[in-house]
Amino acid sequence: MQDWTLRESLVTGSGTVRWDRLGDPGGEPVVLLHGTPFSSFVWHEIAPALAAGYRVHVWDMAGYGSSGMHAGQDVSLGAQGRIFAELLAHWGLQEPAVVAHDFGGCVALRAHLLHGARYRRLALVDPVALKPWGSPFFRLVGEHSGVFEQLPAALHEALVREYVSSASHLGLRPVTLDALVGPWTGEEGQGAFYRQIAQADQRYTDEIQPLYPTIDLPVTVCWGTEDTWIPFARGQELAGLIPGARLVPVPQAGHLVPLDAPARLTGELLTFLMA
Repeated sequence: MQDWTLRESLVTGSGTVRWDRLGDPGGEPVVLLHGTPFSSFVWHEIAPALAAGYRVHVWDMAGYGSSGMHAGQDVSLGAQGRIFAELLAHWGLQEPAVVAHDFGGCVALRAHLLHGARYRRLALVDPVALKPWGSPFFRLVGEHSGVFEQLPAALHEALVREYVSSASHLGLRPVTLDALVGPWTGEEGQGAFYRQIAQADQRYTDEIQPLYPTIDLPVTVCWGTEDTWIPFARGQELAGLIPGARLVPVPQAGHLVPLDAPARLTGELLTFLMA
């Protein structure tokens, strides 16, 4: 899947966003959201599997993956939530099932709770949803993003490789790591990497956390038991805040559950989607 390519695009207030659709055009819609510092590539094994029975939509958030990157770009969680609601309207999806990982979880929750996006079902996979969040490294980079932007290209790439690798419990295949790191290299990608960290702000989850008890749709929370970025206990806490939410532990998986345990996660998602 080295040639994972998003063939469609939408121009938004935060730049051009790339997206694609897999599966039967007449099938029930499922939308997959990625997190940071990743891209839709995290779904490259799961999306085709789901596409055997569903119409699967994938997209790269503004400033991520193959989507447009430029100086001064608003890539905040606030902007991504608005863009996602805009994308759903562009796709003509009234009540899709939504599967969201990491920052994508906050994006999906904000679109639903603040922008009126309606979902048939919502699966959250190790989402950024509860305070406090942000590792010491993440906070350090956010506070000194201008300095980190000046790193020599080789040092920057080494830093990104180590950071992305740390999200996996089992270790990433070289081709997978290359696909995730690639968009953050080069002058444009390097600036974009530090831009998205600099704009990360806990207020975007603080705004919606009090609203979680109002969520009135089927929700499953899948969490890697070996997640060192956001511990499993956060999954237990989140599932307790959303009425009727089901918590699904995913053993031997770190934060990158879609890549550490794609078969297990696909099975859990299919069970949830068909319920």
